Amino acid sequence: MNSGKQKARELAMQVLFVWDTQGSAEPQLAQQVIAGASVETEIVQLALGMAGAAWEKRAISDAWVERLAPQWPVRRQPGVDRSLLRLGVWELTCTDTPPRVVIDQAIELAKEFSTQNSAAFVNGVLDAVLHEHEAAKKSGPVAEDKP
Repeated sequence: MNSGKQKARELAMQVLFVWDTQGSAEPQLAQQVIAGASVETEIVQLALGMAGAAWEKRAISDAWVERLAPQWPVRRQPGVDRSLLRLGVWELTCTDTPPRVVIDQAIELAKEFSTQNSAAFVNGVLDAVLHEHEAAKKSGPVAEDKP
C-alpha cells in the first residue's frame, strides 16, 4: 500500500491545488482531477478523503505556516507548495502516518511538481511543524485546531 498511499498523496495534492485555484471544494472539480488517473477505487477514495480533510483544516495549516515562515505568506507561495503544505500539516498533526514518510513524500512531490526551491521550503516548514507538534504532545494535551 506504500506506493498506493504515495499515489493518493499526489492525487490529493492535485485536488487541493484545483480547489485552491477555484476557491471552492467542488466535488466535480475533484472528479476532473481523478478522472485522468488510472488508479484503483481504493486509492481514489483515500486521495479524496485526504484532500477533503486537508481542505477543511486549511485555515489552521495556513496560520501555522505563516507563523513559521512569515517571509512567505500563503498568498506568495506557489500553489503547489501551498497545497503540499496544507496536506503535510494536516497529515503530520491529524494522522498516525510516520512523520518522516510525510515529509519525505512532500519533498519528492515538490521536486516533481513545483519550483527549484520548493523542496527545501516544504522540508523546512514541515520539519518545523513536526518539531512544534511533538513538543506540544510531550508538554500536554494537543489542541489539534491550534497552530
